[in-house]
Amino acid sequence: MPMFSPTTLPKAFDAAQAALGLERWRQQAAAAEPELRTWAEGFADSTPGRTLIEALCGNSPYLGHALTRELPFVRRVAEDGFDASFAALLATVEADHAGERAMDRLMTGLRLAKRRAALLIAMADIAGAWTLEQVTGALSDLAETAVRLATAHLLRRAGEAGTLTLPDPERPWVGSGLIVLGMGKLGGRELNYSSDIDLIVLYDDAVVRTPQPDNLARTFIRIARDLVRIMDEHTKDGYVFRTDLRLRPDPGATPLAVSVSAAEIYYGSVGQNWERAAMIKARAIAGDPDAGANFLRFLEPFIWRRNLDFAAIQDIHSIKRQINAHKGHREVTVNGHDIKVGRGGIREIEFFAQTQQLIFGGRDTRVRIAPTLRANQALCDIGRVPQQTVDELAEAYRFLRRVEHRIQMTNDQQTHRIPADDPGVAQLATFLGYDDPAEFRADLLTRLGRVEDRYAELFEEAPSLSGPGNLVFTGTDDDPGTVETLRGMGYADPSRVIAVVSSWHRGRYRATRSARARELLTELTPALLTDLAKTPAPDTALMNVDGFLEKLPAGVGLFSLFVANPWLLELVAEIMGTAPQLAATLSRNPSLLDAVISPDFFDPLPAKDEGLADDHARVMAAARDFEDALTLSRRWTNDQRFRAGAHILRGITDGDRCGAFLADLADIVVPDLARRVEEEFAARHGRMPGGAWVVVAMGKLGSRQLTITSDIDLIVIYDVAGEARVSDGAKPLSPNEYYIKLTQRLTNAITAPMADGRLYEVDMRLRPSGNAGPLATSLDAFVKYQATDAWTWEQMALTRARVIGGDPALAGRVEAAIRAALTAPRDPEKLLWDVADMRRRIDKEFGTPNPWNVKYARGGLIDLEFIAQYLQLRHGHDRPDILNIGTVLALRNAARTGALDAGVALELESAVRLWRRVQGFLRLTTAGVLDPEQVSPTLLAGLARAAFPESEKQGEEAVDFATLDSRIRAVAARAHAHYRSLVEEPAQRLAPPASHQEQKLP
Repeated sequence: MPMFSPTTLPKAFDAAQAALGLERWRQQAAAAEPELRTWAEGFADSTPGRTLIEALCGNSPYLGHALTRELPFVRRVAEDGFDASFAALLATVEADHAGERAMDRLMTGLRLAKRRAALLIAMADIAGAWTLEQVTGALSDLAETAVRLATAHLLRRAGEAGTLTLPDPERPWVGSGLIVLGMGKLGGRELNYSSDIDLIVLYDDAVVRTPQPDNLARTFIRIARDLVRIMDEHTKDGYVFRTDLRLRPDPGATPLAVSVSAAEIYYGSVGQNWERAAMIKARAIAGDPDAGANFLRFLEPFIWRRNLDFAAIQDIHSIKRQINAHKGHREVTVNGHDIKVGRGGIREIEFFAQTQQLIFGGRDTRVRIAPTLRANQALCDIGRVPQQTVDELAEAYRFLRRVEHRIQMTNDQQTHRIPADDPGVAQLATFLGYDDPAEFRADLLTRLGRVEDRYAELFEEAPSLSGPGNLVFTGTDDDPGTVETLRGMGYADPSRVIAVVSSWHRGRYRATRSARARELLTELTPALLTDLAKTPAPDTALMNVDGFLEKLPAGVGLFSLFVANPWLLELVAEIMGTAPQLAATLSRNPSLLDAVISPDFFDPLPAKDEGLADDHARVMAAARDFEDALTLSRRWTNDQRFRAGAHILRGITDGDRCGAFLADLADIVVPDLARRVEEEFAARHGRMPGGAWVVVAMGKLGSRQLTITSDIDLIVIYDVAGEARVSDGAKPLSPNEYYIKLTQRLTNAITAPMADGRLYEVDMRLRPSGNAGPLATSLDAFVKYQATDAWTWEQMALTRARVIGGDPALAGRVEAAIRAALTAPRDPEKLLWDVADMRRRIDKEFGTPNPWNVKYARGGLIDLEFIAQYLQLRHGHDRPDILNIGTVLALRNAARTGALDAGVALELESAVRLWRRVQGFLRLTTAGVLDPEQVSPTLLAGLARAAFPESEKQGEEAVDFATLDSRIRAVAARAHAHYRSLVEEPAQRLAPPASHQEQKLP
């Protein structure tokens, strides 16, 4: 019994639990056969025995229960010693289950062996009888034995089922082609007390023999699944080891068992540096030993590269640089600290060895060693690490592993965290043999600080990739520090962020398949995540970036561009996070970024006659056919819209000033398509003798105030001179039918969805009689309709009509007809009543208290446009100079002609421009209407700049959203007051018109 010395065993933290444990021991002893009862009672009465029982039961509920269930086994350990008892335990389980055919018996036997081995190893560790290497080695031997027995059972079963042909059924692993690699701590024989085991299950498809080749993959996937079940499933007897298969190649996209040929392709093309580091510890522990050895030999050039360029070395450095380590910087607290992946923890000691092994191991085989402490010593022996550093890290490693084991022994939980509360820390300190928790805290902080210092010195000259905290995207489990960092940056779902970024490095996209692309992406990731975090919805922005990368044909060129131009990466992040329309355009056409870095990209946007039309003509000259023209017109227009959007985002222009440029785009591209459509149409239906047609822009396009996302309102007017009854083509059509079908072809050409999206959405409801009328209207019918049948709202819409394409002579006649309709005399009281009534009805259906809905809010764009349109229709007959397609110019004309007070006109013009700036920015960055509850700092800054650019120019301090909202509401209130005084209140004093009929709105 000297192996249990009261001087080396810890005191019981919980005296009551210790007493209960001692009582349970005596109860079990009383129920045992006489010889065991005598021994057990004597053991409990002895000082060493009682101390052991109290130490285990008073500190660990898990060990206390295991101890009192296993009296015969404890006796054997006490009498034979730890070493002999453990060897006998493994020998027994081997003998009992070497040829096992019943899975349930195997599962029971392995779980019983695990429980006893766990108890024995804990006693040896707590008693100080075994070194760390003995403890971790015994745990690893147990796991390896269990995996080997389970694998043999499953192979034997597959052979008996006829799905595999085994060369040696008595030794089913021989020539089976099955490879089970022990990874991580199991591979390095460093398992912790409650460790899970990392395995990779492979099958050598060149070795396996099977009568069912089509089911080969399914057979080994079933073996892998059953292996996990045997090891991992919780039964009444417990479990053997939690089992993790996620270290296999690209686990999110591959089955549980991977063929060797697929694995060789993966590691030869897209294997990552962290996987190289993981493979340092890989060891074939079960299955076909020859196949396993051959596969590991294949991996040697992947793990140990003789020639590393600077970029490859930097990428290896990134394993360390992603962790936020600072020499001499102490912010670690004991409570709740993760001693595995937290600062100064076990992982840093492991990475200290592995990163340097990857760099130096290609040329020096002496450092190709799996166990961490031996690897550090080997690095010292070749002159790469000072002996003092090796000694300090070794001492800290042993201390931290001992702490880790006590944490896990308490309740057999796979955790590495120090308890979060002070009583929990005190209990852990007692379990470790400390009389004073403060002494344990001091010792732990000293070791953590020492490790962090040494780790921070590693590759100290290389720039950090950790950002404000850890940004680790290697391995299979989410790094807790990275989760914390991402959450602090504003990401709502850090696990999803980690999964997305990790997937980039697995080469699933064409852009990330080359090693150089992934190296560059590693360097860019912290800046990208930081820039995305500034956007209103960082998680959504990241998914937009993911979609962008997925569509990239290649990555090295673009990623190099980002490295050389950090501002460009910032712009892309801003677009992906704040401008959905631009993000979609950029994803369809990443080559747009080539234009962004050209010197003139951010120059003022050109007008139609300042090179814009010429540029369009140059692009369209390459069109080989009509289909080509549709594609090129979309690409050119989208590229120009993208440029305009980037200007708005960067505050170079705004939604008000940009409206004319966006209208110019439509003015150029729609008439050009109309001409091409007519040519295509004429090839089948001929021309209409004496016929002509024009395209009339209405709404925002008519007033030249388009936004990035605007649809376009069009009407088509035609005229046929002479007596022509049909067109002169192979399939003749009547004039009415001819121009209706021609209009349909035009709208289809504009709206058809293609690879580059639609050109525009087209709305033709402003044509005479709306949806009830024909798509194309003859000039005579148009003139007659405006004179006798048009609703007031249709005449208001006509104030923004302008011809943008078609026959020049007909265009002049149509413009004259429009002007005649607008200057015709009309009943002012009926007009006033209709305008007010229509605004009331719109407010009833679409009204909103949100002033950021600048179209429908009171005092917003509709109120102001209604004022301008009302005044034009009211005074157009007497003062025709008041007419203008633009709201602002119409208000100015109203003031100049005396129809509106000049001061009021200026105030209304200012409000119109404000709403256009705000609307242009919001159409770019949101669904079109701002949710006041979802305003990020970046969105607020851009919104404030768009709304009140003069404030920024004057150097005023940034405002908060409440202040900005208050200013917006004040402008809206003043504008609404003017609408009320000019339209609403005068209309209220009128009696309803006797002939009033409710207008039908589009």
